[in-house]
Amino acid sequence: MPSSTIGTMVRLRVFLLAVCALTWGATGAPEAFSQTPVQSAPRPTSSTPAPSPSVPTSSAPQTSAPSGSAPPQSAPLPAPPPASGARILLLPRLLVAGERATLAVLDVNGRLTPNVEVTFSNGDHLKTDATGRALFAAPLTPGVITAALPGRGGRVNSVVLAPAAIDAPGITVTTVPRVASISDRFDVLGQGFCGDADANSVTIGGQKALVLAASPMALVVLPPAEAEPGGARVEISCAKQTASPFQMTFVELALEADAAPLAHGEHRTLRVVVHGSAAKLTLEARNLAPDVAELVGGVSVKQATSGEAPNAAKFEVIGKKKGSFLISIRLAMLSGKPVEAPK
Repeated sequence: MPSSTIGTMVRLRVFLLAVCALTWGATGAPEAFSQTPVQSAPRPTSSTPAPSPSVPTSSAPQTSAPSGSAPPQSAPLPAPPPASGARILLLPRLLVAGERATLAVLDVNGRLTPNVEVTFSNGDHLKTDATGRALFAAPLTPGVITAALPGRGGRVNSVVLAPAAIDAPGITVTTVPRVASISDRFDVLGQGFCGDADANSVTIGGQKALVLAASPMALVVLPPAEAEPGGARVEISCAKQTASPFQMTFVELALEADAAPLAHGEHRTLRVVVHGSAAKLTLEARNLAPDVAELVGGVSVKQATSGEAPNAAKFEVIGKKKGSFLISIRLAMLSGKPVEAPK
């Protein structure tokens, strides 16, 4: 992946938007109940990793310390997440035979995770680099290819298309979500994108978004940390080519739940309020720790929001034993043709 710099903009927030963590100590009191943003692994330069986004950088001249004084201490860079914590593999939904593409791996907190081995159904394997991503060439034979992480049962599918699928010059966007979350990734389908994720430029409301995974026909995009709920203009460019701007609606999901200890057999309601749209939307909750708490309705449950103020949906959990329970709640996105942005 080519050299790139990183600014304070690149702050990867948790993709499991409403992750509830309730941990009991010896007294049974909750130690944490939060929805804290997390940071991405630093993008590397050509030789050494770039500074973490949590450490602002400056082009201003640096003054030297007086003779005999101790040198200034720089803030330590956050340690990258361990490869053993890898949980989510992001693979572009569409690949082009023989063309370059980028995949990404995230841990349970949504952090890009380096040094993770990814295996493909055709026998190929690779490891993510310091950015938590990996650049690779798609197989030469069209068809379906699957990829997996070590020790994870699930596999991710991608369709490899013949080069003839790219039938026009320039960048064209064909499919995007009608509504997306400001804190969650979303897919963009089309053609003419760059397979190297960092070579694509995506802005949302004028703010630079982060491209997690990419191929000539698909992008996986994370909105910028500065994104606000409501309508926003989206612009995509690559290799001096620019797609027609389009409009998307972005929403924020706010989790409301009691932080008191959850006893064995006790029922607890998780209420999620949608800000930025009054439309009736579908939310999907997934139980990431079913041995600790039961999500009523199954491991994965979908609920529609009310479609009126407050635009909310409810999920219910039942305590099973002491420990931490994790319930991820995401917007179920419906995709369609892009809506042309206002002039």
